[in-house]
Amino acid sequence: MFQSHSRRAALMAAVMLLPLLAEGNAQAQLRAPSAPAAPRSRVVTPTVDLPKDVTPVAPAEVVAPPTAPPAPAFNPLNEGVAAVVNDDIISTYDLRQRLRLLVLTSGVQPSQENVQQLEQQALRSLVDEHLQTQELRKVGKRQKVDLIAENKDVDEEISDLAKQNNLTLPQMRSSFAQSGVDMETLRDQIRTQISWQRLISGLYGSRVRVGDAQVEGQLQRINAQASQTQYLVGEIFLDSNRAGGAAPALEGANQLIAQLQQGAPFAAVARQFSSGPTAANGGDTGWISAAQAPPKVAAALEGLRPGQLSAPIPVSDGVYIVYLREKQAASGQTMVSLKQLAVRLEKDASADQVAAANAALRALRPQITGCDNLEAVAGKVPGVVSADLGEAEISDLRGPFKEAAEQLQAHQVSDPIRTDVGVHLVAVCSKRAGGAKLPTRADVQNRLFAEQLSVMSRRYLRDLRTSATIEAR
Repeated sequence: MFQSHSRRAALMAAVMLLPLLAEGNAQAQLRAPSAPAAPRSRVVTPTVDLPKDVTPVAPAEVVAPPTAPPAPAFNPLNEGVAAVVNDDIISTYDLRQRLRLLVLTSGVQPSQENVQQLEQQALRSLVDEHLQTQELRKVGKRQKVDLIAENKDVDEEISDLAKQNNLTLPQMRSSFAQSGVDMETLRDQIRTQISWQRLISGLYGSRVRVGDAQVEGQLQRINAQASQTQYLVGEIFLDSNRAGGAAPALEGANQLIAQLQQGAPFAAVARQFSSGPTAANGGDTGWISAAQAPPKVAAALEGLRPGQLSAPIPVSDGVYIVYLREKQAASGQTMVSLKQLAVRLEKDASADQVAAANAALRALRPQITGCDNLEAVAGKVPGVVSADLGEAEISDLRGPFKEAAEQLQAHQVSDPIRTDVGVHLVAVCSKRAGGAKLPTRADVQNRLFAEQLSVMSRRYLRDLRTSATIEAR
């Protein structure tokens, strides 16, 4: 699973303000920190107040959405110390601001059920950034160079974010102010991201070697997998060790699914909550085959249609949530996109009823010029309904629908087809050859380089956590 870590790509993946920001419902997408190792001192999550003015967005297309409870009210804290990271203090104000930013940017709405999860995630993010800043200063002092990004670098990134979303800087500031988020909270996070990336690139960039044999081996594996069905997947992985056990991880997954079903953007939630290596990419795995996924995840993918979200998928070390964005047939397969007109009939309908339905559909058939006017034709006759059947591999279809898909060309319509649920006219909207989209040699080389650099960055931060003294109050 690949991810890009160039300076601009990493920042755009880490922070992307959506157009809703201008309406006071900002959903910036910020980097999700890597899973922290257990600190040496006891960590107790403090209680903080959550923002009350976040407006839910429209529901997303998902499988069997449950109803999430409304966000409760929380009493504000007195100012104080939320945590100490070595000798650095994280104030309760800092924690509240980060928590507001987390809610604002992930689209996750606070509720009594998920408040602890949000608090822990906000605190982990702040702890990681304090550790990174401490190391930046330490290395900078040793090398007699200032590694902390300057204001102009931060200003440039924020200006780019505003332009990407057709906003002016005053509009962005106004939106943050309406949500109770100080812009300095965002600036601090961006500053740390820029600085940390520079440090990692400087320390390890020259050490990463991607050999021809590695590239060739990866290309061979990708070519071999081209003969299998490919899935374009978004993933969220909740580490059971980080969550405190299998049961809390499963509970957290259910809470996130409820938020996703209320409209929280999948990529934003993945960046903020996933412990997987694809978190920085918004959970994007790229095109994968079933063989590249854990067996339980592969089984779930086979049962999903594009645009659907899975139920929680427990595995040995955590819980997955997967979102199937697209599906592509293996090489040699044919993909077909279908629509239908139908008259609903029971399985035991009389011969006269079946004949009447056949006659109605045969009368409409000459009026259908293609998939574009199929719905309009259906609306002319009471009892005739239309439906978009989506795109599928012909080999996955059954019975007369498969026969029609094989025999018809694009923009052609079948004769009436009798099934147990009615009589149907099937229109073929498009047919195309399947097959995976293969990357170039340069793509593979760049991805392997970025992947190795990312592993080194995560190990570096993990070692900082292990050796740090962290106390939450």
